[in-house]
Amino acid sequence: MTKTLSKLEPADALYCAKIFNDYFGQFERIDQYMKDQKLAQLEDSVSASLPGMGPEDDLFTDFTMSPEDMDFEVYEPTDNTSYVTLLNMTSSHTNMPSIPGKELKLLVKEKNTDKIMGFIRFGSPVINSAPRNQVLGQVPNLKQFNKNAIMGFTIVPTQPFGFNYLGGKLLAAICCSHKVKDILDKKYNMNLVMFETTSLYGSSKSSSQYDGMKPYLRFKGVTDSKFIPLMHGQPYRDLNNYVEERVGHLVPAGASSRKLKMTTAVIGLLKRSLNGDDLAKFKSTIANALKLTERKRFYVSNYGVENFVDIVNGKTDTIKKAENYDRYSLENTILWWKKLATKRFNNLKADGRLRTELELWSKDSNIDIIR
Repeated sequence: MTKTLSKLEPADALYCAKIFNDYFGQFERIDQYMKDQKLAQLEDSVSASLPGMGPEDDLFTDFTMSPEDMDFEVYEPTDNTSYVTLLNMTSSHTNMPSIPGKELKLLVKEKNTDKIMGFIRFGSPVINSAPRNQVLGQVPNLKQFNKNAIMGFTIVPTQPFGFNYLGGKLLAAICCSHKVKDILDKKYNMNLVMFETTSLYGSSKSSSQYDGMKPYLRFKGVTDSKFIPLMHGQPYRDLNNYVEERVGHLVPAGASSRKLKMTTAVIGLLKRSLNGDDLAKFKSTIANALKLTERKRFYVSNYGVENFVDIVNGKTDTIKKAENYDRYSLENTILWWKKLATKRFNNLKADGRLRTELELWSKDSNIDIIR
């Protein structure tokens, strides 16, 4: 049963405040926080494997191959555990095993080598978004909106496929293809006409893998972010256990976004329990932590549907094809990518800058998290 408590004892409040101060005080930049977040996830999700015998053998490594010679297959994985394991080894951000609402996981494989070169995961769009509301001219009706729109939560190429071949643009273009629309329409009885996603980084990086992708993706502004970054690893477990021993469960065990709700509840509890210089120090810690949360770039695709705004707003359900509608076929999105990727590949090769080592996350990794 959830308990409520207006205040903690002074010693308990100071102990919890110190956990916050010690954890967030170590980060000056978003990449430092995200690396700590990633390594905390790896403590439980990835185990060591013998050379030549690990799941990483399924990932693309032929970095002599020209994009012109590549052929791709897009499909739903049958083994969710392997999908999540490989994604966590590849991705620089943390990934939940499952998400509420609609969900579609896709793998993109290079057929000649039979190797995976990217991961995609779609889900129900977040509840509210200022840039989206500007695109639609209003706050959408959620029931109608969820029938017509989907969000890309994970669009991650293996590395260095992403670096050498602009792999992120290939995956993003596939997200905007009629192949994806057909899969989601059939799976969830949708009339999908709008795809949205956000950049992984905001102010800490001057560009995004989604830039330069017209007509498939168009930049439509930046999101607002007022949530405090979450604590991870042992510090969060210590905080959670300490509070529950003294207060009980501030948040029900089965609640969605439990860690966020727990963190928010503890912050409120500490603000009521501290005073004077101790309270001022804690408020400063929280203010600095909020600076680690970035406003992200927001991008939209309409799948080549000219009247997608009217459809999403419930004015019609009849698709009016734009003149470039056929450009959104899977074949044409891949052809579009091949031109860009071939130029990128040839330039890197001529300059001797091709990367040839597969980049995988482990507890001992020293990978540039913003890449």
